[in-house]
Amino acid sequence: MISSVSVYSSFRVTDIMAKKWIIEEAYNYFYVLRNIAHVVIAMIVLAITTKIPYTFFEKNSKYFFWATIFLLIFVLVSWLSLKWARGWISIPGIPFTIQPTEFLKFTIIIFLAYFFKKNKHFLHTFQNGFVPFMLIIGSALWLVALQPDFGTIMVVVPVCVIMFFAAGANVKYLSMLAVIGAIFSLLIYSAGDYDKATGKNLNTLWYITQRIDNFLANNQEAIKNKTINYQTEQALIAIWSGGFFGLGFWSSIQKFWYLPEVQWDFIFSVVAEELWFIWALLLLCMYLYIWYRWYKISSHVTDPFAQYTAIWISTWILIQAFINIWVNLNIVPLTGITLPFVSYGGSSLLSLALGLWILLNISRHYSDGKQIQRQSRRKVMLKFR
Repeated sequence: MISSVSVYSSFRVTDIMAKKWIIEEAYNYFYVLRNIAHVVIAMIVLAITTKIPYTFFEKNSKYFFWATIFLLIFVLVSWLSLKWARGWISIPGIPFTIQPTEFLKFTIIIFLAYFFKKNKHFLHTFQNGFVPFMLIIGSALWLVALQPDFGTIMVVVPVCVIMFFAAGANVKYLSMLAVIGAIFSLLIYSAGDYDKATGKNLNTLWYITQRIDNFLANNQEAIKNKTINYQTEQALIAIWSGGFFGLGFWSSIQKFWYLPEVQWDFIFSVVAEELWFIWALLLLCMYLYIWYRWYKISSHVTDPFAQYTAIWISTWILIQAFINIWVNLNIVPLTGITLPFVSYGGSSLLSLALGLWILLNISRHYSDGKQIQRQSRRKVMLKFR
């Protein structure tokens, strides 16, 4: 799908490079080559690390989390930005940039799993349960909000809160958290200031307010003004123009800049436009199967860290996938998050590969446990005979 959706975007990027004499001429497969490199790197990392026991992450989860916090701070003091947002780190000599917020989704889950296991008897208390939990997610999400990247917050918050509830949090404190979150969201929305006539931003929170306003606005007005909602309107056009059988692979019309940067946020729309409706439905079923499979495995694992990690990494994948699809269907405001395993993005793919590393190790531990149980039953039966 990247080879199809990124044709026009690749030409635009390489055309700029050609004008600056970086390359000889523009071409249409810039993002495909880079995505292949991302996949190769992710597969190498996965192949190397799969043999490492998941307990390695349990022992070092706090170091991985604080390393991510350091990277988020470094992002804020660096000058690298993309479309007015600061979220990337450029390493000299490496042609790729790193987006720490993608790794935060992984490291905060394993750190909370470690914290919940260590303090499982105190999670219902205010001092030893609720307060540390708020400090953990608050320190991370505040740095993410300063970038700003509220798409990541929309993924991390529900995963962490539901994870805390499932681990044994006090419902009273969770209700308090819900009220705090609602008040904070209203304050953020109210603080965002922009000129509605020109769309010119007046502070760093303007885009949140504008996206919500455009989501709630009349669709015809949004199309006329070509505001951010214009993208979701074009996504809906792509989905419905494909019909049941699709236009055919490589036959999308919306990818020719009617739907900007389609290789990231709106790749699902082109999947529905080019391929059969059954393929879009199959994609949804695959995400649901991933979640079901790891939920089943986690229910048979006795180690609390493995249980928390397995179910909540798969829940992270599921929630992110559904938010991305809901954006394409104009059910929620535009967030700017990728479709797991499908959208273009090296940091996203690498963080997902790390998640698979832990999941496969937990699965191997579960399989080995079942094998030991079978051998024990066999020995008992032979002895009985």
